[in-house]
Amino acid sequence: MELDKIEKLLEKYFEADTTVAEENQLKDYFSKDDIPESLQQYAPMFRFMGSAKKEEFDQEVVLELEVKESFKVSYKWMSVAAAVLMMFGLYFGKTYYDEKELEQEQALYAYNETIKALDMLAQNMERGTEKMAYLNEFEEAKEKIYNKN
Repeated sequence: MELDKIEKLLEKYFEADTTVAEENQLKDYFSKDDIPESLQQYAPMFRFMGSAKKEEFDQEVVLELEVKESFKVSYKWMSVAAAVLMMFGLYFGKTYYDEKELEQEQALYAYNETIKALDMLAQNMERGTEKMAYLNEFEEAKEKIYNKN
């Protein structure tokens, strides 16, 4: 009966469905000396896991922050380069902004001048339309005079 249970636990173990308690049961079972021949192949794996769990690293680890002199020098030059790059960006950015602002002012001026020209054209068109009305009346009167004869 116990053999069937262990085989089912092994199946679950290889499918990664076992709990910690079930894995402990397997480790305990394979730590014994009287393991059936069919399960002997799994014994070294579970014995290794038991012994590997007890291993510890006993050497002291010293972490030192080592900053090389060349890094310090390159860091200084990088900050200088960043400052110069920033100044170029500000200068050319301001120039670009000024150019765009000038273009907008010129476009607004052209728009306003066009509105003035179209307004003047509309006024002159009105005067021309009034003159055409007089000319129309003259034409009608002339037709009446010539048609009476």
